[in-house]
Amino acid sequence: MTTIIEARNITKTFGQEKNQTVALNNVSIAIKANEFVSVMGPSGSGKSTLLFALGGMDTLDEGCVYINGVSLYEMDDNRVADFRRKNMGFVFQNPTMLPSLDILDNIMLPSFEDYKNDKSALTQKAQNLMKLAGIEGTENRKITEVSGGQLQRASICRAVLHGPEILFGDEPTGALNSKSSEEILDLFEELNKNGMTILLVTHDAKVSARANRVIFMKDGALESELYFENEDHQTRLVLINQKMSDLGI
Repeated sequence: MTTIIEARNITKTFGQEKNQTVALNNVSIAIKANEFVSVMGPSGSGKSTLLFALGGMDTLDEGCVYINGVSLYEMDDNRVADFRRKNMGFVFQNPTMLPSLDILDNIMLPSFEDYKNDKSALTQKAQNLMKLAGIEGTENRKITEVSGGQLQRASICRAVLHGPEILFGDEPTGALNSKSSEEILDLFEELNKNGMTILLVTHDAKVSARANRVIFMKDGALESELYFENEDHQTRLVLINQKMSDLGI
């Protein structure tokens, strides 16, 4: 498989002098196309900062990030924003949607520009995704008229409607109950099977057990990795918990 995301010696600090915190300490990482990768670590380990850096949503003190060979941090802000819009999707712990719009229009809104001459095609694509996500029938509801799990699935539909190669998730199940979390993870697995590269940041071993590769971070550095092939989720969970214990996470 070809490398789709590559970071070389990236460093990121916050604060100055005595109050300076090293969030990323000379981190290098490569992620292959169609991988499902999770990043774990204690609070303050740098895992969310890594995701923001790889997604071109932050600044770097040193180093570089490449998406399909394109250097993110050599672009100006407008070009980076356009590149992200076309090539990446983002899902966060708390979905942000417009209360004045119904679920379907919230899903379609970021993609209107790409389909401005064919809204019917956009609508059909959005409805197909909603069916895949198990939220068909909620199209005309307001965001206050659906559950948290349904709203998160709608946010995933919104993130992937434009067909990005990469989906980034920052604690996407953190605010959900166990049943809704499982449904979200089922959707991520389905998207990955259909060819999407997925990178999730999580503190939950059950979430990481769905990934094919787990990266462990501590104090802004990569500590260790686990690769999975044919192991079932329960076996992965045991191995992840053991690795976390070994690393003192």
